[in-house]
Amino acid sequence: MKPYMLEETNWKQVKHQKYEVAILPWGATEPHNYHLPYGTDSLETSKIAEDAAAKAWNRGAKIMVLPVIPLGAQNVGQIHLPFCLHTRPSTQLIILEDILSALNGQGIKKLVLMNGHGGNDFKPLVRELQPKFPDVFISLVEWFKIMDTELYFEEAGDHANEMETSIIMHYFPDLVLPLNEAGNGDAKQFKLNGLKNKIAWAPRKWDKVSEDTGVGNPKKSNAEKGRKFLDDVTKQIADYFIELAECDLNDLYEK
Repeated sequence: MKPYMLEETNWKQVKHQKYEVAILPWGATEPHNYHLPYGTDSLETSKIAEDAAAKAWNRGAKIMVLPVIPLGAQNVGQIHLPFCLHTRPSTQLIILEDILSALNGQGIKKLVLMNGHGGNDFKPLVRELQPKFPDVFISLVEWFKIMDTELYFEEAGDHANEMETSIIMHYFPDLVLPLNEAGNGDAKQFKLNGLKNKIAWAPRKWDKVSEDTGVGNPKKSNAEKGRKFLDDVTKQIADYFIELAECDLNDLYEK
C-alpha cells in the first residue's frame, strides 16, 4: 500500500491522515509511433507523479496523487486516427472544476496539475477557475519542460521520440516493441518561415507531418537513459511538492 497513491490506499489510512496537497496527473490517449502504447502520456505522467510523491512523502510531505486523467486535447489533425480520444478544452474545464469542487469541500486547498501531453493547455483553465475557488492554490507542473533534455538524449523531437521511448522502456519495458519495429519519427515542417521560427503557431495536420505518428527518432533510446532523466526530474518535482505542502498560503510572496 502506498499512502500517497489514492488508487492504492484505503479509508483506514486516509481517515487518520491530514493531506496538504493533491496531485492530478493528466495525459492523453493517442498513437505513439509503432512501438509505444496509446497510453504513453498517461502512463509516464502517472508514474512520474508517483515517484516524485514517494520521494516527497519519505521526507515528510503529506500529499496524495489522484488517478490520472487519460483524456487529452489532441492535435486537430490527429483525431481521425483510430482510437485517438479527443477531449475538448471545454470538457477538460468541466472535469477540472468538478475535481476542484470536491477537493475544496474536503479541505484540500493545494492542487498540482501534472501535465504530460503537449496538446493540453491548462493555463487558461486555471485562470478561469481560480476566481471560483479563491481559497485553493492551483499550480501546474509540466515535467517534460523542466530539464534540458539535450543533457540526457541525443535525438530531438516531441512525440514518441528518444525521451518518451526511454521513459517507457524504464517504467514499462513489456509495453515497448523492439526498436527495429519502430518508425524513424521523420516529421515534416511547415513551409512558412513564421511557423518554423515560432513567430506564429498553428496546429499540425498529423497525416501530413508523420507517416508513423512519431516526431523524433527513437532508435537510440534505452532504459538507462530514461532512468537517469527520471531520477533528476522527479527530484525536482519532489522538492516542489515538499515546499508546497509546507507553505502558508497566506504568506506566498517575498517581502
